[in-house]
Amino acid sequence: MSIAENLEAIRAQLPEDVELVAVSKTHPASFIEEAYGHGQRHFGENKVQEMAAKAEELPKDICWHLIGHLQTNKVKYIAEFVHLIHSVDSLKLLKEINKRAAKAERVIDCLLQVHIAEEDTKFGLDMDEVRELLISDELSAMQHVRIRGLMGMATFTEDQDQVKREFSGLKSKFDELKQEVDAFEGWQPDTLSMGMSGDWKLAVEQGSNMVRVGSAIFGQRNYG
Repeated sequence: MSIAENLEAIRAQLPEDVELVAVSKTHPASFIEEAYGHGQRHFGENKVQEMAAKAEELPKDICWHLIGHLQTNKVKYIAEFVHLIHSVDSLKLLKEINKRAAKAERVIDCLLQVHIAEEDTKFGLDMDEVRELLISDELSAMQHVRIRGLMGMATFTEDQDQVKREFSGLKSKFDELKQEVDAFEGWQPDTLSMGMSGDWKLAVEQGSNMVRVGSAIFGQRNYG
């Protein structure tokens, strides 16, 4: 099927309140243009350099999502245009985002990445670290970042019960945080980013309202 047909097939199954982020990493700008031509506006990239290059070339109303691990020294390259950073996993990184956003005279929306997988390779905070960050004086003093919610990646496994357990656990923790930590300028929780090409349906069933789908739209990635 074509990119447009893949998009339509996924949209037909997605509830209206779930945002589809088309993960375009490693794919050429022409693929993004095809999806854009069929109404897609939210695109996700893993690498800062690749996202910056594509943003320069493609329409300016695209909403770019940085979904991969972000190093503090790379924030400056995306601060002027990034729509949402999914992968905030330290206070140090958040401080750098705030600093660069101030220079760009904007507020950058972010998600805190929570480690929910049983794999050691995934980045992310544990829930104690999330709570500590949300109630910290450092966050309340930041004027140029806004935490919109949480992001998690489930274990890469065929065990659907485990994936379901990990997603439902993060949804429960998200709901708890919304009750425990009062909303303020820097904490406006409305987004739970869970689910990728292989598990987005399970994620939506468990309460995700943002899914990150790549190969199911664009086909297998070219890492050559």
